[in-house]
Amino acid sequence: MKFLVITDLHQKASNIEWINSIIEKENPEGVLFLGDVTDMGTANDAVEIVSSIKCKTYVLPGNCDPRDLPDKIKAVATDMHGKTVKVGDYDLVGLGGSNITIFGTPFELTEEEIDSKLRPISKEGMILMTHAPAYGTLDHIPNGTSVGSPAIRKIVEEFHPIVALSGHIHEDIGAKYIDGTLFVNPGPAKDGCAAIVIIEDKRAYVHFIGPLDPA
Repeated sequence: MKFLVITDLHQKASNIEWINSIIEKENPEGVLFLGDVTDMGTANDAVEIVSSIKCKTYVLPGNCDPRDLPDKIKAVATDMHGKTVKVGDYDLVGLGGSNITIFGTPFELTEEEIDSKLRPISKEGMILMTHAPAYGTLDHIPNGTSVGSPAIRKIVEEFHPIVALSGHIHEDIGAKYIDGTLFVNPGPAKDGCAAIVIIEDKRAYVHFIGPLDPA
C-alpha cells in the first residue's frame, strides 16, 4: 500500500496544488494528514482546505486546529481522531492534538488523556498516525530537548506499529527504525515537505519529498 503523508500545512492553501501534483504522479491509496491543517483557524477553514485534496484523505487535528475539526471534517474526509479504520489488511489508528505545550494552543491533551484515548483503539502491528511524536523519536526542538509524548511512546512499545507517523516538531524531519517500527516525520507541508510511505509484507519504507519537489 502507498500513502502520501503530510502534516503541518498551517493553512497555507497555496501548497494544495503542489500536494495534488504529487497525488497525480504517485497515485497513492490515500493521503494521511497528521494535523495542523489550520493556523488557529476555524473548522470551516479546514474543510475548505481538505476538500481541495484530490484523493481519499484521512485527517487528524493538530494542536493548532479547533476542537470541532473532527466533527466538521467528516463532510469531506475520514476523521481519524480517536479512531481505528481498516485500510486493506491493516489497522489505521489515529489520535490528534498534542501533549501539553508552553503555548496554550487549542487542541492539547494531558498524557493521561492521550493514554485513555489511544490505548483502547490500538492494535498490534497497526499503522499509527498521531500529530505529536512519541517521546524520544523525531521530537527534538532546536535546543536538543525531547518534547514528544511519553504516553504515545509507551503505546508504541506495547503494540509495535509497523509505522508510527507524526508531525508537530517542524525541526526534526526524518525517519528511524526502533525495535521494528519505522518512525516518520515528513516535515511541514507549509514548507513544501511530505513523504511517501509504502507498506509491503508488514514492513514500511519511506521516500521523502523536499521543498515543493513534485516527487
